[in-house]
Amino acid sequence: MSSTEIESKVRELRQLQSLIEEAQAEAESIKDTIKAQMGQEEVLRAGEYTITYKAVKSARLDAKALKETLPSVAARFMVETTVRRFCVA
Repeated sequence: MSSTEIESKVRELRQLQSLIEEAQAEAESIKDTIKAQMGQEEVLRAGEYTITYKAVKSARLDAKALKETLPSVAARFMVETTVRRFCVA
């Protein structure tokens, strides 16, 4: 693929990413409107749709605190991974 073709693909990629960002922002706005309408209700029925907005509890490991408190234990359970990051500047 030539440099010109790659440049064209990058331009197309950026346009598509912009459209995705706009659509995601619009979707979030719609979600916020629905959530505001729901108030404290956890379930709302609208025609064929059932919308739920419930609190979800989760427990996560605080890796930073573990490293500070028990560094040797934290080091034994650390897993190193390698990923490739794609970026267009």
